[in-house]
Parts: sequence; C-alpha cells; structure tokens
Amino acid sequence: MNSTANALLEAYRAFEDAAQTVSSAAEAERVAPAAGEWDAEQILAHVSLVTAATLGAVSAVAAGVNATYDNRVAQDTWTLDRLVERAGGGAGLRERIRLQAQALRALVDGAALGETELATPVPTLLVSHGKLMLDQPVPLGEIVTGLAAMEVPGHARQLLALRTDTAS
Repeated sequence: MNSTANALLEAYRAFEDAAQTVSSAAEAERVAPAAGEWDAEQILAHVSLVTAATLGAVSAVAAGVNATYDNRVAQDTWTLDRLVERAGGGAGLRERIRLQAQALRALVDGAALGETELATPVPTLLVSHGKLMLDQPVPLGEIVTGLAAMEVPGHARQLLALRTDTAS
C-alpha cells in the first residue's frame, strides 16, 4: 500500500472510530452542536459527500477525462439532511463512508493513478462556512492528501467534540 493509501486508511479508520464512539454514547454523554454547526449525522453526510466528490475527481482523472472538484454541495444543509434521510441515518452513513473510503483507497493504491495522474491539475472550488477558501487548479494528489491529512481528521475531531467528556 502506498503512502497516500495508508494515510487515507488511517484517516478514515480514525473517523469511523469517532463516529462509532459518538453513535454509541448515551444521551447524557452528548452535547448539542453550537448554533449554526452540524450535528453528528450532518457531519457524516458532509464527509460522505466530500468523499464522493473526491472519488468523482479521481475516477475522472483515471479515465482520462476532464475533472473538477467543488465542495459547495457538501456544505448545503438541505442536501445534508436529505442524504441523512436517504442513507437511513447514522448507521447507513457510516457504512456508506466505509465503502466510499475503501473504493477511494483502491483507486489511489492501484494502477489507475500514477505520478502523471496525481500531478493533473483539477479546477477546484472550496467553500467553508459560506466563505471562499480556494478557487484555482490543484493537483489531484494534493486534493487526496488534503482529504486524508486535514478534512477527514478535522471532522473526526468535530464529531468527538459532541461528547461531554471531550467538549470544552
């Protein structure tokens, strides 16, 4: 397994552990998210949507077609709530994310992506809390690395902050 696939494996394992920890916590051990923040199921839906967007970009580049990466749909509360409902709640989302992560790791670790593909610039639009964070081409490898190094671990911490024993 290459280093990027290893990083994805570790990031998603930690995320899955955090999601399971929050899911199995007793009601008294949970705290409500701060005003304007997502609840646990919305965080799961967001990670599922971001992972799907990454899978789409990776698949497109591997197929030799034009790719883009845009996270705006993963920020939309209506879309998050719709995905929660369609997936059947937290358990369905956790399974969906597990399978998406498995597919992403397989693509990243396999023969589908070499150095040329990972260096392919992908037009990228990143938004967070309604603010534009990035609007420029980013090499595909950096998108995947950012997912493993920042995005997924950040949401694992966000999930764990919904527990009284970790909340400040």
